[in-house]
Amino acid sequence: MSGRATYAGGPGARYLLMFATLFLVAGGLLMVYSASSAADVVRLGDGAYHLKRQAAGVGVGLVIMLVAMALDYRRVRWIGPALWAGSIVGLGAVLVLGVGKWGATRWIALGPVTVQPSEFAKIGCVLVTALLVQQYRSGRIDGERFWVRVAGAVGLAAALIMLQPDMGTTISLVGAVFLVLLIGGMNLKVLGAVAIGGVSSFAALIAIAPYRAARITAFVDPWADPLGSGYQSIQAMYAFGSGGIDGVGLGLSRQKFFYLPAAHTDFIFAIIGEELGLIGSLSVLLAFGAIAYAGIRIALGSRDAYGRLLAGGLTSMIVLQAVMNMAAVTGLMPVTGITMPLVSYGGSSMTLTLLCIGMILSVSTYGARVRTSRVSEEKERANRVERRGDRRSHLSGIDGGRSSTRRRA
Repeated sequence: MSGRATYAGGPGARYLLMFATLFLVAGGLLMVYSASSAADVVRLGDGAYHLKRQAAGVGVGLVIMLVAMALDYRRVRWIGPALWAGSIVGLGAVLVLGVGKWGATRWIALGPVTVQPSEFAKIGCVLVTALLVQQYRSGRIDGERFWVRVAGAVGLAAALIMLQPDMGTTISLVGAVFLVLLIGGMNLKVLGAVAIGGVSSFAALIAIAPYRAARITAFVDPWADPLGSGYQSIQAMYAFGSGGIDGVGLGLSRQKFFYLPAAHTDFIFAIIGEELGLIGSLSVLLAFGAIAYAGIRIALGSRDAYGRLLAGGLTSMIVLQAVMNMAAVTGLMPVTGITMPLVSYGGSSMTLTLLCIGMILSVSTYGARVRTSRVSEEKERANRVERRGDRRSHLSGIDGGRSSTRRRA
């Protein structure tokens, strides 16, 4: 394609997405170090232990993002099914060889590296669903096959994740897939029935597990069990309350000194609120808002249906997880164990979220070229006709031949 480069959603959306992503990654590195350094010195003798591991994950993730944004997303549709299949194998392996932490078994140890297959499952399910919606919309599969395949792919992954158990990730996965179906324009009555079924299933899962019911109780009144189920929520409130408008100062958090569990993972937003105050918290919120806006603009600007579903689905997944994390930390929903994308510590989450950003940027690059390439071909064909001059085009020659024949006759 010649001339000025064209991007789906415009260059502004593309660069806004890049800036917001790098802002959160850089800020996340800083806050992971701040939140973990004190505990790392005491427990491991190395205050930069988690920082170095997170920096390695960021380095790998940025390389993956650059590769993903350089590839035409339409030529690598196999990535979704491959990630899904690999995640199913990994989730099965977790049940046998998994590493436990905080009452759940969610990781596989591969030498010095731990991998969380459920992160792969979320992206795999979103990409597979987007591909199935595109196939259904194009008439390649009928409605019955579509719903059976979506239910099979998502249901199997969700069931294996619940066995860990990890209800927060399951809710995030199902919610992201539901948004893809909504973006894809699926029948609202069917989606309503799916939503009712999903909510009912989660309610039943909460009812049969006492520790999940305790989280609901702690959400309603954390002071009912201040040293048990309500402890994290109360300590997070202390952190935000101490931070005020501009925070106590970078690196000066008190809650990170063994008061707030999971300070560098699930509850890193509370440390941001304490050290950087309302200003820092709003900056994070605005950055995710920028990602949502840019991702939606790119999705709407794509000339390709699969590109719209891909960009819209991945954006929804990232933003939904961020909203769930911030809501849980601020007491607007029960604690779910969901980390904050691009900010919280976690190599699997970081690399795969940057993969998602790279794929959205790929839609930005190549999604605008579907129609543009056709227009360019038509213009080039017209230019060739003009350059022929008196010899005229092939069709003109045929018409002219017929006219001259009639005249001769």
